[in-house]
Amino acid sequence: MSHQNYRKRDLEIHKRFLEEKQKDPERFAKRLNLSWSIWMFGIEPLEDSLERVKTSGVEYVELKGDNYTKDVRSDPQGVLATLNEKGMRVSGVIGLFSSSNDLSSNDPYIRQKAIEYVRNQLEYARLVGGHYFIIVPSAVGRPQPLDSAEFHRSVSSLRTCAKDFERTGIKAAIEPIRSAEVSLIHSLEDVTRYIKAIDHHAIAHINGDIYHMLTEEQHIGETIIACGSRLINLHLADTNRDAVGKGMMDIDTVIMASYISGMNEEGRFLTFEPLGPYPDPYVLSNEPCKVELMDELVRSSVSYFRQREDVVRSLD
Repeated sequence: MSHQNYRKRDLEIHKRFLEEKQKDPERFAKRLNLSWSIWMFGIEPLEDSLERVKTSGVEYVELKGDNYTKDVRSDPQGVLATLNEKGMRVSGVIGLFSSSNDLSSNDPYIRQKAIEYVRNQLEYARLVGGHYFIIVPSAVGRPQPLDSAEFHRSVSSLRTCAKDFERTGIKAAIEPIRSAEVSLIHSLEDVTRYIKAIDHHAIAHINGDIYHMLTEEQHIGETIIACGSRLINLHLADTNRDAVGKGMMDIDTVIMASYISGMNEEGRFLTFEPLGPYPDPYVLSNEPCKVELMDELVRSSVSYFRQREDVVRSLD
């Protein structure tokens, strides 16, 4: 029986993985760097969130970009002290872009607020030791375009922050998100055009998400490989946006593609973010944590992923 088209593409990636691993085993010796996006734990104390992730064997966390103003923010020194106490490190900071801080807004005051928000998060990321800051070019939860000039306004707004990325050394990770959630930048093709339009060396990286790739790309593994060295972080969730292993995602191919594209290098991460099927997942950030649910979500996701990574790494 012949294979379906998607399976043929899977098998090409499997073949390439084995060939490159045999040719250069040193490049594949280091395991993938895992992180967890803890903003989905809501308003629980940071100590509890870190302990949950640490117990699973993951040593990096992705923090919520909540350094809003001088008076409304997380204390970076306090966060750093708690991280050190728990023996945890920061992969990066995720930007929460809503209608009130929309880089593509047709209201200049909102765009200015978005620019200031980006600058505040970059300083926060620098102080807590983060490697990247995730940018969403338009408001999450607003899938309908405001007008035909959104792209150009967003590009102009983010380009204004280029020197801030350069000064802090934090990498700008632009995230393509499915069209059910945002009006701009849904695919690798879109994000490549966006980065090219900004045209600044300090804004050149991508934050991938396999859940969004599921609906916006032809093949998830091929997209991960096509991102290449631009891919600084990859969000993980299954096809139902539940824990990895609870849906139909081909995690083995995701793992192989990640190794091929060098995601086991220092400063590059695979970050768990199983948010559930919300059109506006930011609701999770301000809710009390569902402790038992999140404990099991972390445990099962990390355990399953490491099991599959062991299987993949044992292939020869």
